[in-house]
Amino acid sequence: MSDQTALRTGTSIEGGVAIIHTVIHYVSAHSDLAYETLFLAAFLEAVPIVGTFIPGSTIILSLSALIATGDLNLVVVLCSVISGAALGDGLAFWFGNRNPSRIRKFWPLNKHRVLIHRGEMFFQKYGKAAVLLARFLPPVRAFVPVIAGAMGMTPRQFYPLNLVAILLWAAVHVFPGVLAGKAYQRAGAIAGHLTLPIILGIAAIGFLIWGIRRWLKVA
Repeated sequence: MSDQTALRTGTSIEGGVAIIHTVIHYVSAHSDLAYETLFLAAFLEAVPIVGTFIPGSTIILSLSALIATGDLNLVVVLCSVISGAALGDGLAFWFGNRNPSRIRKFWPLNKHRVLIHRGEMFFQKYGKAAVLLARFLPPVRAFVPVIAGAMGMTPRQFYPLNLVAILLWAAVHVFPGVLAGKAYQRAGAIAGHLTLPIILGIAAIGFLIWGIRRWLKVA
C-alpha cells in the first residue's frame, strides 16, 4: 500500500468514526428520531452505489446498545431496521426487474460499471443464494438486489429469500448490541453509557474496511 493510499484509508476511517460519533450523540439528545435514524440507515445501505459508502450496519449495531439502557425499545428497533432494509432491497429489485437491459445507463450506476460487473459475477457464482449471502457482505449488499432483478430472478423467488436474509441480518446486528449494552451496565458503567456504542462502531468500521479490501483483492 502506498503512502497516499494509506493516507486516504486513514482519512476514511477517521471520517467514519466522526460520523458514528455525531449520529449517536445526536440521537441520544433527540431520542424521538432514533427509530427514523435506524430505518434510514437500513434503507440507505440497500441503495445501489450509495449503500457502499453508508455505514448503516455500524449505526445499527451502535444504537442497538442503547436498548439495554432503556432509551430504545427492542421490538421497535427491529421493526425499523427490518422495514428499512426490506423497502430498500425491494425497490432496488423492482428497479432492476423493470430495467433489465438499462441499469448500466442510469446515474449513478453508469459511473460505477466495475462494481456492477463484480456484483453480476457474484450473482452468477452463487445464484439465488447470493441474495442471502450479500446481506452480510457490505461490498455487494447494495448491488445484488438490483442485479437479481435485472438478471431474471422472479419476485416470487426474490422476496421470500430476501426477507429471510434481512431477518437474520437484523438479528446479527441488533442483539449483539443489546448484549454488549447489558454487559457494560452490569460492569457498573451507567454514566457515559454511550462510550461502548462508539467503541463498537469503530470496531465495525474497521471490519467493514477489511471486508471491502479483501473483496477488492479477490474480485
